Amino acid sequence: MTVVAAYLYRHGKRVRAVSIDEKVDCPADKSEFVWIGICDPTDDEMQTLQEQYGLHPLAIEDAVNARQLPKVDVYGDQLFVVARTAHLDGDTIDYGETAIFVGHSHIISVRHGSARSHKALRDQLEAAPTLLVHGVDYVLHAILDYIVDGYLPIVEAIEDSVLTMEQRTLDAFLGRDDITRIFTLRRHVTKFQRVLGPMAEVSGKLVRLDLPCIDVDSKPYFSDVLDHVRRVQTMVDGLLQVLTSVFEFSNLLEQQRTGAITRQLAAWAAILAVPTAIAGIYGMNFEHMPELKTRYGYFVVLAVIAAVCTALYIRFKRVKWL
Repeated sequence: MTVVAAYLYRHGKRVRAVSIDEKVDCPADKSEFVWIGICDPTDDEMQTLQEQYGLHPLAIEDAVNARQLPKVDVYGDQLFVVARTAHLDGDTIDYGETAIFVGHSHIISVRHGSARSHKALRDQLEAAPTLLVHGVDYVLHAILDYIVDGYLPIVEAIEDSVLTMEQRTLDAFLGRDDITRIFTLRRHVTKFQRVLGPMAEVSGKLVRLDLPCIDVDSKPYFSDVLDHVRRVQTMVDGLLQVLTSVFEFSNLLEQQRTGAITRQLAAWAAILAVPTAIAGIYGMNFEHMPELKTRYGYFVVLAVIAAVCTALYIRFKRVKWL
């Protein structure tokens, strides 16, 4: 059975459990409503809910397929909202989907692939009946806010990993695995950015538009959800810039270190060229070489080699090539 929880609420307090094939008549003043939570439902269960609560067939199809981007649809006097959940698995952001049917006296959440259940949210709301008494629109806000709040730990975890990687670039070159990880994270963060855009549109519509089951008094709550989404969007934009800068910074440091090594090799090659050249001259086996008869020529040549090499070493040291 995939029904996680199904309860009738009256004046913000849980009254009793209900069955999905039970039709509950609630008064028109929003004092009573049914909140049903389902995870990975079967076709029969969705068919039962459709019959009992008059859910639109297109909304049922979208809820079952679970391949929708975040959106808000209106079907008569009912509202259908799709939100994308996300959780971090290693360096991979995995996604789920939560479809929410909102009627005058019922709210039905259908979860697919979500790593976070709504039990903690339900317990939190039941502990505050003065808020839950507002009805289904407040529960809708709470579910969306709960989903969006799950985005923040993802961004913070990736940000910590990237900053650690950035610090490591100061000590050593980034290896192939590190570079591959940077591009993998960048790809997942970019995809996450594409999810946040529609989520912001959903929150914006709930704030701006006159929609069924959404009272004017509840719009500030949805505005708060929109602010949270925008905050995450700002963090994601900054995270993409940090990922790019880490790669560019690593390349810059690698070029700098390579240049320093090249200068050192060039300096030592210039110093070693002096004795090599002099030895090469005296290595020529000509019969008439005046220096060969010089009594102290060997020591003079060594002194000249030492003096020139020392002068070159001092010169390269001053220009910081050594």
